[in-house]
Amino acid sequence: MSRPALVRVQQALAQGGPARASQLEAAGIQRAELSRLVAAGELQRVARGLYALPDYQGTEDSALVTVAKRVPKSVFCLLTALRMHGLTTQLPSEVWIAIGSKQHAARLDYPPLRIVRFSDESLAYGVETREVEGTALHVTDIAKTVADCFKFRNKIGLDVALEALREARRDRKASIDRLWRAAQVDRVANVMRPYLETIG
Repeated sequence: MSRPALVRVQQALAQGGPARASQLEAAGIQRAELSRLVAAGELQRVARGLYALPDYQGTEDSALVTVAKRVPKSVFCLLTALRMHGLTTQLPSEVWIAIGSKQHAARLDYPPLRIVRFSDESLAYGVETREVEGTALHVTDIAKTVADCFKFRNKIGLDVALEALREARRDRKASIDRLWRAAQVDRVANVMRPYLETIG
């Protein structure tokens, strides 16, 4: 491996997080060179098509970074969003992401994914961005996450949705107005109304 090529790899990975093979190719590194770097211990393969420097340790959010790199148009939602917002103590065994109704469903070796499809309006509404390891993570905000839990209550359980609503209101993390608007976007206003009136 030539020194200039190694320097280009190090520069491409300067932010510390992993990079997709296509990003490294754009920096002038051929896929064959990536394989040689991995074999030489100068690069590690984090997941299929995803590479990092040898000393990359990752964090609790590394799985999320991997998903964001491999499925850039996805939005973290439901149980994963609950965890990101501190609305649950559970650590989901799968990473929950939302994609568009016509978007191709990605397949990853790691981490395991749980994919749900949102309408275009629902996918675009109530999304915030966090930066982790130099990567933008798109996640539903608290109000939208709670509304999504009611919308997908048959998948995650009504008890989870109710706990999320209680936690969001207990600490005033989401206003009634924001929750109501998110419920309208998700078309679960009638489902959520009695619970919103009770919790207030």
